[in-house]
Amino acid sequence: MESQINCQILPSLLSSFVDTLVDFSVSGGLFLPPEPNPNSDPITAQNAKNPKYPTCLAPLQTVFPQPTRLIAIGDLHGDLFKAKQALRLAGLIDPNDRWSGGSSTVVQVGDILDRGGDEIKLLYFFEKLKREAAKVGGTVITMNGNHEIMNVDGDFRYVTPHGLKEFENWAMWQHVGNFMKKMCGGLDGNVVIDDPFDGMPKEFRGIKPELLNGVRARMAALRPNGLISKRFLSKNQTVVVVGESVFVHGGLLPKHVVYGLERVNEEVRDWIHGLKSKVANQLVRGRNSIVWLRNFSNELAKDCDCSTLEHVLETIPGVKRMIMGHTIQEHGINGVCSNRAIRIDVGMSRGCNNGLPEVLEINDKSEVKILTSNPLYWKEYESFLSGNKKDGLGSLIPEQRAKQVEVNA
Repeated sequence: MESQINCQILPSLLSSFVDTLVDFSVSGGLFLPPEPNPNSDPITAQNAKNPKYPTCLAPLQTVFPQPTRLIAIGDLHGDLFKAKQALRLAGLIDPNDRWSGGSSTVVQVGDILDRGGDEIKLLYFFEKLKREAAKVGGTVITMNGNHEIMNVDGDFRYVTPHGLKEFENWAMWQHVGNFMKKMCGGLDGNVVIDDPFDGMPKEFRGIKPELLNGVRARMAALRPNGLISKRFLSKNQTVVVVGESVFVHGGLLPKHVVYGLERVNEEVRDWIHGLKSKVANQLVRGRNSIVWLRNFSNELAKDCDCSTLEHVLETIPGVKRMIMGHTIQEHGINGVCSNRAIRIDVGMSRGCNNGLPEVLEINDKSEVKILTSNPLYWKEYESFLSGNKKDGLGSLIPEQRAKQVEVNA
């Protein structure tokens, strides 16, 4: 038909426009910068052809050098507003929400999902920061927490109605995008995204009718090889070493180190990406898994397993501290086991404890400091800092003040 648009001339342009429109609509109005070209990296290109990586996925980087400035951010749980407060506290974004951290490295230790209604917006926002930071020599690392794993597993116990609505809106825009592409005659069929609900059951036992569309959309997006899990979560590390610090959501045991940190990252990534049918429970499920462990984040220092921590740190070359989230610390970021374990989940999300934002800063000399928005702590921090300056421990809270908070579903 003459009235039909002929897209053979500009298929890539049309597809790119539709994808940008969908991204803009579901991300809260973000335009993502161009993604760095992996083919420009000869190491990545070489690994993609390596028989060791038959999937052609480049290996996730597990070990990073000590940067001039390193910032660690705890659990965010679907709260974009608090996430931006934390990033501004560290001077990492400007008033227009653009990356202003220069060559800084940022590690967010997981649990972006659940308990709030900005989960997709947070995933897009951190993706935007990753691309902006990379252009100026910065690095933004996002990690898997237990709530990322739960959602990939289809465990939605901690999902909010706002969270379901956000995913329902996402699914609607996926259909709109596909419809727009299919209107074009001559467009390569490979460009059209498959139905995100393909293979999904139409009903779930026990789910209220008004929640059904949101549950189906969330499961479609976050299941292994789902559009959201594949695009965003499969890029997350589960363990990462930056300079003298090892980052993890819950904690590491000796068996995890023996298993191999690179192997952990690859196997979890491949499962989320849909390339493996399962992943070892000891990595991501159960109380002794990497994303659920609380052995080093108990309320009292005397209840923390410092001897196991010491053994783990000794078996990871060059590492002298473990930094973790997962367990809310009511009195803010603190350290135990002679500050070899630093707990940075302050429950800042309004879906958790609505805590005041705090982040951890580590300089190029591996000296640690807490950046806090809570004025009640400033004098205590200054006093503690003066007493520990010789140890290079910055303003870590004394161990006896550490206190965890349990958050119910």
